[in-house]
Amino acid sequence: MSDSATVADHNPALQHHFADMEQQQQAATMGMWVFLITEIMFFGGMFLAYMVYRYMYYAAFVAGSQAMDFWYGTINTIVLICSSLTMALAVRASQVGQRKALVALLIVTMLFGCAFMGIKAIEYTGHWRDHQFPGASFHFEGPDPQHIEIFFSLYWAMTGFHALHMLIGIVVVGFITFYAWRGRYGPDYHNPVENVGLYWHFVDIVWIYLYPLLYLISHKHTG
Repeated sequence: MSDSATVADHNPALQHHFADMEQQQQAATMGMWVFLITEIMFFGGMFLAYMVYRYMYYAAFVAGSQAMDFWYGTINTIVLICSSLTMALAVRASQVGQRKALVALLIVTMLFGCAFMGIKAIEYTGHWRDHQFPGASFHFEGPDPQHIEIFFSLYWAMTGFHALHMLIGIVVVGFITFYAWRGRYGPDYHNPVENVGLYWHFVDIVWIYLYPLLYLISHKHTG
């Protein structure tokens, strides 16, 4: 075995149970995709329940959607699209070894994530104050409040789990940022950044589907 091959096999980032860095990268990427598939099935169940109940009680879902703040949802959509851009640029920076750019882009991505969570917290506060949380204290002016409560049950479930995934993403990006600042990632080893990027894009895509389902029904109905 040549000296260069020996050095490559003893890359500090190479785990002992992998033959080389390429095998480790392929295994990590496949593991992330398998995880994302399970996440698709998890959210898919809620999306299916939403579509069934929306078909059954369309008028009630339109009324529930009218209680959503269109601009909060729209701004958060723009925020997440921007965060996907900065994350994609961060992945590229890690691939070409631009450490400072990588750290800066990851920080900006986290700031976008925090902005999303802040706006969502304001929106949640308004719904809670207006008693638009399913349960004994639920209250909604207008006809068919019982079925409108189903809309809000799905709203809180889907956006709540999405917000939890976003929070986890912010924390994980924080860890990646710390190691990036220490110079751990570069052209020879950047798979963790890529995998976190895949997770971040997945969370953003989930919101891209939630936005029209929850916020745009009433606009389509009015139009």
